[in-house]
Amino acid sequence: MEKELKARKIVEGIVEGEAIVTKEGISFMGTVNPKTGYIIERKHEIEGECLIGKILVYPRGKGSTGGSYMLYDLVKNGVGPAGIINIEGESVTVIGAIIAELPMVDKVDINEIKTGDYVYLDATNGKVKVVKKQK
Repeated sequence: MEKELKARKIVEGIVEGEAIVTKEGISFMGTVNPKTGYIIERKHEIEGECLIGKILVYPRGKGSTGGSYMLYDLVKNGVGPAGIINIEGESVTVIGAIIAELPMVDKVDINEIKTGDYVYLDATNGKVKVVKKQK
């Protein structure tokens, strides 16, 4: 089953990949290892998961302004997500996505996306197509 969601473009680009979804905020300064792409924040909902090539779906960023550079570092090291979907893009994540040229959208009902779903993210046109994971 497919579902198409509308989104607001933040950083244009078209990517696709498996979704990794959390209801918790992410700070790229301390939540993610910038050399491996693994979630390292203790007790985070997706602790131990790897972001490489995934579409990262979460409500909004949190924390330090250094997170912008950490997101850039993740992408440039080849261990970052393929794209980001937020309910609300906040400045630290937005700046990181812009400098990393990482497709990003917000204003999306992330409750419609589950970890393991396949996502086609057309950030250029503000569209998110979700193909539900087969059970």
